[in-house]
Amino acid sequence: MTIEWTGDIDEAAVRRYRLARVRQLLEENDVAAAVTLDPINLRYVTGSRNMQVWTMHNFCRYGFTAATGPNILFELATGMHLTRGLEVIDEVRPSLSADYLVSGPRADEIARRWAREIADLVKTHGGGNRRLAIDRLDVPTVFALQAEGLELVDGKMILEHARSIKSLEEIRAFKRSLESCDASVAAMRAQLRPGMREEEALAILLRESISRGGEYQETRLLTSGPRTNPWFQETSDRPMAEGDLISFDTDLIGPMGFYDDISRSWILGDVKPTNEQKHLYQISREQLETNIALLRPGTKFLDFTAEAYELPDAYLANRYADVGHGCGLGVEYPFLWYPEDADAGAYDGMLEENMIVCIESYVGEVDGQQGVKLEQPAWITADGPVVLSEYPLEDQFDYG
Repeated sequence: MTIEWTGDIDEAAVRRYRLARVRQLLEENDVAAAVTLDPINLRYVTGSRNMQVWTMHNFCRYGFTAATGPNILFELATGMHLTRGLEVIDEVRPSLSADYLVSGPRADEIARRWAREIADLVKTHGGGNRRLAIDRLDVPTVFALQAEGLELVDGKMILEHARSIKSLEEIRAFKRSLESCDASVAAMRAQLRPGMREEEALAILLRESISRGGEYQETRLLTSGPRTNPWFQETSDRPMAEGDLISFDTDLIGPMGFYDDISRSWILGDVKPTNEQKHLYQISREQLETNIALLRPGTKFLDFTAEAYELPDAYLANRYADVGHGCGLGVEYPFLWYPEDADAGAYDGMLEENMIVCIESYVGEVDGQQGVKLEQPAWITADGPVVLSEYPLEDQFDYG
């Protein structure tokens, strides 16, 4: 399968496809409608955004999507102008919030009004079906919806499965967004200097992304030298020295809201890597490339992870959180666990055509002095995986 990567992105076609995916999954699960409060899911089904980070922890805007009926956005009264031109939204109404920050001791009262309006929509457009999918709830709204006689269904499951399969135009859009990430990474690298603090480097990456239409960054994962091990230390004010290993995960929300997610590891300055750095990088790159090659439609998740690259024992205890994960507007279904972590929640399913999966690798010994982090997003096609990032891996880590 091939895609013409150049040319304008038809964002309206992407929005129409996404709405159709949600409605398809609602019907398949015998659900009358979905209410989306998570701003990522709300963006998926309506194409709208408004203070994405703030609304992740303040319940104030939401959507109602009928399986056969209207797609309604409930927006802050001060932000209703933001949705002009979004053809997948049939109606915009002012939102109600039962969040305690907003309604205080009136939360139960507001929740009852909120639930009554939702229940009326289900009654009007549900054809007698009272099953309602909802992706996130506060306690007052749970009780209020149940009091209206609605049967609540896990909406996150429906939205995760809807989001996991991309249209070809959505894959084009993802690639276009990722190009801004690749360019931002290149710009950061060009400006790195010994003595620069980690947080200065991270600030360059974020600035470069925003200057190219990006939106925000979900994590602070850029570390250097001994702070590259263990992973998941946050960026600090440590001055970086010549010869340091720098490892980072972009985790950028880029243009059109896509999760631009690559990881790279470099040597700072005009010096050759040490033998230890070469060894760590070689193992990480082998893990990355081996596992990308296994991405085939029809492969079960647990079969994939069972066949995946086996980290040497010295690095297994300090492994990354997952072998890979879906990617789109965020980290998405599926989440591919290491076999060693099966008890933590590993589940089975099927890799499918037109999923985008990020393959992860982190290699560093427990109590080691450094570690290498690499990650690549790959599009699963009938003919095999296609790596979507064009930012190269390192040639300076010559294994000879």
